[in-house]
Amino acid sequence: MTKTITIANQKGGVGKTTTTVNLAAALAATKRRVLLVDMDPQGNATMGSGVDKNDLEISVCDVLLGEASAAQVLITSNEAGYDVLPANADLTAAEVQLMNKIGREKQLSLALDGLRDNYDYILIDCPPALNMLTVNALVAADGVVIPMQCEYFALEGLSSLLDTIEQIRVSVNPDIKLEGLLRTMYDPRNNLSNDVSSELVEYFGDQVYRTVIPRNVALAEAPSFGQSILKYNRNSRGSMAYLALAGEVLRRDAKQSHYVGAQ
Repeated sequence: MTKTITIANQKGGVGKTTTTVNLAAALAATKRRVLLVDMDPQGNATMGSGVDKNDLEISVCDVLLGEASAAQVLITSNEAGYDVLPANADLTAAEVQLMNKIGREKQLSLALDGLRDNYDYILIDCPPALNMLTVNALVAADGVVIPMQCEYFALEGLSSLLDTIEQIRVSVNPDIKLEGLLRTMYDPRNNLSNDVSSELVEYFGDQVYRTVIPRNVALAEAPSFGQSILKYNRNSRGSMAYLALAGEVLRRDAKQSHYVGAQ
């Protein structure tokens, strides 16, 4: 059964794209069939997957506007180990045009329906905003992963995102839930990081992933080579962390499936 996970946070620079690309690569390394959907006009997840956003003739923009099917836009990236629905700056125009479209918030979900059976996991990268592109990503999702830096303003805006998820659950997508909060760019030597981390665990409990993504030079360098951290430096701390996160995601899903099956 396909699991669709949206990686979202309207705050920029918290590791959304880094998490989407590297979790996709780590899940693919466990022999899962993975599709990465880039819903950010910056196209960083596309580039980080080894696909040149500037060479695209069609993109996820065309899918959202009904001008191409997801299957037509799909790129199989042998280098990355997973498939990609790529994006570029055209996606900004799509957001504007979507505003006048009936059922505008469901366009991505409908487009993915024909592909879901081909994958174990679909990961969706979002722009740093609660806009129509992010709403489409949330409506298409079974769960949401929220990457967060352990810093002073980390909790700012979190309630808005959680409120949006709840609104979507009530109105459009009853299956959506918070998968978990992921602590990113973590520096254990920083007292503030430790304090915010403890606060998150105290408030959200098991919804905070045990895996912590460290500040890591290799993680920062990998995108400029169009590679995941597993390809760029498999032995780095960043690579180990995303492999651990993939393991945690798989264990949670196996536990959930067992629980549902036992009911």
